Amino acid sequence: MASRALKRMLDILVSLVGIVVLSPVFVVIGLLVALDLGRPVLFVQERIGLHGKPFVLYKYRTMRNAMSRSGELMPDAQRLTKFGRILRSTSLDELPELLNVLVGQMSLVGPRPLLPEYLDRYTPEQARRHEVKPGITGWAQVNGRNALTWEERFKLDVWYADNWSILLDVKILFMTITTVIRRDGISSEGHATMPEFRGSAHDG
Repeated sequence: MASRALKRMLDILVSLVGIVVLSPVFVVIGLLVALDLGRPVLFVQERIGLHGKPFVLYKYRTMRNAMSRSGELMPDAQRLTKFGRILRSTSLDELPELLNVLVGQMSLVGPRPLLPEYLDRYTPEQARRHEVKPGITGWAQVNGRNALTWEERFKLDVWYADNWSILLDVKILFMTITTVIRRDGISSEGHATMPEFRGSAHDG
């Protein structure tokens, strides 16, 4: 319990300092997104957090809301702008998630929060990824990121849930810096972003 309390204290401290220190960066990116994509500047979407509870995630927008003639959203590759690709490759689109960390919906480190419709597609073992708070970065993100299959990502998420420690979190945070600099695993092979998870029977 003491370790969990320490983790939460670190989340509050780092996210608060990050928001204050990086406030000029927040403003500049927000203005650039507005010029590139218009409003709204933020991408707001429901995701699933600790114990399967939903929350609202905040990120910078990286895609246009381009529709096909049938009224459906165009594929990600066609909606992702050049500036959006830069934000994604540098992970700067994730900065607003510091707000999610500050209010306790997320942690700095943990499995990435995913969509509500995935809940009934997990195996019981995969669903154990929700035993810990989702994070801005995580064990899967520093071990392949979007280049991994869903099955591989979930195995790493569950491993993290079983082996979590403050030292492991610190290790992941330092590994994240290297991953971002190298721009490793930005996208899944053959996709501009990570494809939809349809269940383990369809994975890979």
